[in-house]
Amino acid sequence: MSEEEIYHTGKHKMRSPEEKKALLTRLKKIEGQIRGIEKMVDDDMYCPDILMQVSAATSALNSFNKVLLACHIKSCVTNDIKAGNEESVDELVKIMQKLMK
Repeated sequence: MSEEEIYHTGKHKMRSPEEKKALLTRLKKIEGQIRGIEKMVDDDMYCPDILMQVSAATSALNSFNKVLLACHIKSCVTNDIKAGNEESVDELVKIMQKLMK
């Protein structure tokens, strides 16, 4: 797999139970939206109706990314900078560039 297909550093981050629950709750809702889109396709629903649901799922994923990115900046990046590890900033810039394509 190329870097464009998957981005994985091998690093891990311990999340608080509250943060993990909030992120997983969002993902479960998105998963439900995707299942709904699958059902719409299976039920031969009208294309614009499906497109609107896909747009809603895309928006939900973008919102998830915003929340996760904020958590990353407030914890991982901030802690790394305080520890003198500025490589986190370079990594953040690369991630932002990929997200904004």
